[in-house]
Amino acid sequence: MKFSYEIAIAGIGATEFSKDSGRTPMQLAVECCAAACEDAGLPPSEVNGMVVFSAENNPEIEVARNLGISELTHFSMVHHGGGAACGVIALAAQAIYSGAADYVLCYRAFNERSWHRFGSGVQDRPAGAEAEVVSFSWSTPFGLVSPASWVAMFATRYMHEFGATSEDFGRVSVVDRQHAANNPAAYFYERPITLEDHQASRMIVDPLRLLDCCQETDGGQALLITSAQRARDLKQKPAVLAAAAQGASEDQHMMRSYYRDSIVGIPEMGLCARQLWQMSQLGPDDIDVGIIYDHFTPLVLPQLEEFGFCDRGEAKDFIADGNLTLNGSLPFNTHGGQLGEAYLHGMNGIAEGVRQIRGTSVNQVDSAANILVTAGTAVPTSALILSQDNH
Repeated sequence: MKFSYEIAIAGIGATEFSKDSGRTPMQLAVECCAAACEDAGLPPSEVNGMVVFSAENNPEIEVARNLGISELTHFSMVHHGGGAACGVIALAAQAIYSGAADYVLCYRAFNERSWHRFGSGVQDRPAGAEAEVVSFSWSTPFGLVSPASWVAMFATRYMHEFGATSEDFGRVSVVDRQHAANNPAAYFYERPITLEDHQASRMIVDPLRLLDCCQETDGGQALLITSAQRARDLKQKPAVLAAAAQGASEDQHMMRSYYRDSIVGIPEMGLCARQLWQMSQLGPDDIDVGIIYDHFTPLVLPQLEEFGFCDRGEAKDFIADGNLTLNGSLPFNTHGGQLGEAYLHGMNGIAEGVRQIRGTSVNQVDSAANILVTAGTAVPTSALILSQDNH
């Protein structure tokens, strides 16, 4: 992609992360977008582009009106829930590089706990002839009605083929919560857990326990994207976009790609990995921090394998050796991840990548130069690399 190293994230803004925000999702969206502009030192009226998730219920025209933005020259959206997280940044980068917009806001804001239980499932969804609805008929009659149940199928097969255990998944949760415990913005601030706590948590869908599953959050997170050249004139240190990619692979389904020859990998994330390494001219050894999408712990392991941090089936050993801790070879989810900080479809993870580049993370990694961020897994997905501005 020609925009590599030419685009930057110049502002980040968030609301508090809670279980009952006490205000509408529109208020959350406007609040986090205004905060991102303030962080960058840019009046919201200068923004002329917005890219959002198709799942976002706060339309860009309404957010623009509330922010005092008079004109939008680019507006677009990306489908597939959390898989869109890095995709919205990629689309914003393309718009900026092409000249379609100068400053683009990307945001995600919702009350997924107090207004709607986001993980409650599809059992009440009415039947219909549209393709997306029809696709559920292949799994819903068999009791696969929630995201946890969909992921449990992949986890069970991964355990069978590679000898992974519930404790291997639990180590991901433990690291997340250790890092969240140091983060005042995290919902689980000062509340670390042990592996024993993980193993004692109740079963949700075998083999997933409660502490394998991300939380439901009320909140909002926004990011302001512009050219690296413009970003240098703004308030904050730029986090340069070394690469960004999207991926959907053969026989792709929405969290239910059960019909491939193998279901122990995430080929769509592997496709993203190949693109990122090619675009950025970096490799696994160059990554200083991994912000890995962790809506369910079992899907963290194959992501590490797809990006080449370890060989196929060896992620359990890579994690057990302490590589995800702050002193490890790949410090992981230094904000606490979606299990520890907040679940906002991965947007808060991108913000943490920016903080690592700026040197302002509560769990700062020394000399962090290249940050990998991944988006939702088991769906068409995306990923990016943020780097220092070496201009």
